[in-house]
Amino acid sequence: MKHYLFLAILLGLFVACDKTTDPFLITTNSAGLLTDSTMIRELKTVFINDSLSKFIGGDEFTGNTNTISVYEKESGALLLELDPNSALDSLSTIRTVRIMDPRFKNQDGINTLSTFGDLNSNYRISSVQNTLRSLIISVDEINAYFTISKKELPEEMRYNMNKKIEAISIPESAKIKDFYLQWY
Repeated sequence: MKHYLFLAILLGLFVACDKTTDPFLITTNSAGLLTDSTMIRELKTVFINDSLSKFIGGDEFTGNTNTISVYEKESGALLLELDPNSALDSLSTIRTVRIMDPRFKNQDGINTLSTFGDLNSNYRISSVQNTLRSLIISVDEINAYFTISKKELPEEMRYNMNKKIEAISIPESAKIKDFYLQWY
């Protein structure tokens, strides 16, 4: 009887300790296996099954960062675009993550295929910025911002950059164009 009890406890420990990370789950401080504390030099380890492509600008005077693209090796699909805090510094962490693959989603199912209605029903919209071709929708509670093309807006809202656009004015069916995580 003691052996069965021991085996049951041992099996319970194995099941409880099996905490595999979803490689496509987005949280406030992670995108799959990438976290807000991951350094540039660790990216090859984090994305061991994927390919990394770095854009090396070489001109730090302009203030440009070096965007790092993460591609899935098997399919060649672009997964993420990463901007480090400091250009050409392997000890730098990631400042901005652009989610490119729709398999990346958060616990509420928000991904690159979501609509403004999905955002608005799950989160409080922190701000809406009106730019030339897009709206930038900030959601501070998840450290994210989204862009929506002005083509998704009614005609009278598309062409005036000075017009203050409120979240209530954006159609629920407006598709998300870009999904970014912002880590400070």
